[in-house]
Amino acid sequence: MLKADGDSGPGHDSLMDKVYRNQRHLYDFTRKYYLFGRDSLIGALDLKPGELVLEIGCGTARNLIVMARRYPQARFYGLDASTEMLKTAAQAVARAGLSDRIRLVHGFAEAVSPALFGEGQTFDRAIFSYSLSMIPDWEQALSAAQTTLSPTGRLHIVDFGDFNDLPAFAARLLRRWLALFHVEPRTQILKNLENNSAGNRAKPDVLRILPGRYAFVWSGAAYSSR
Repeated sequence: MLKADGDSGPGHDSLMDKVYRNQRHLYDFTRKYYLFGRDSLIGALDLKPGELVLEIGCGTARNLIVMARRYPQARFYGLDASTEMLKTAAQAVARAGLSDRIRLVHGFAEAVSPALFGEGQTFDRAIFSYSLSMIPDWEQALSAAQTTLSPTGRLHIVDFGDFNDLPAFAARLLRRWLALFHVEPRTQILKNLENNSAGNRAKPDVLRILPGRYAFVWSGAAYSSR
């Protein structure tokens, strides 16, 4: 596991370490009950041999390991702000026998680049899986991710939605519960994606919204806030 400098605001890495120091041991078991859409995103990637895939906010490397097993001829890279989570990630990758195909780096999403991983070429895919809702400057994170992509690269996001189709009391309780873990749904992202899809139906983006608008899964060539 490599370490790299970045800037996500004072103490963000320390905060993430505090949040996940103990949670990391139970993270994958508990999150499978409410982080929906991750496997459908992975299944739709249709990676080609030799493609380079970056996950920003890789956590325990759960997704990276699933992807590496499903797409054995691709190469994978994971970035996370928490050294505690990366300890678990490194152990999991090693147990899976995938250390030669998955490279992990400590750093911040807002400053991500191929150079952080010692790569001289850009990535073919950049993935945010329930991480934008925890990144302080999520707009800069998306911008930085797009600069890491090749001209034919694609960006993929799965994250919480706006909960607008859930009962009001359920949405309030869910937001309060997520706030305990410093999670804040980025409702503006979904709003922008819906507006862009409606305004340009020829754009080769794929947006799927889960029931209750609980979460969304999106894939596209570029994210636009306009």
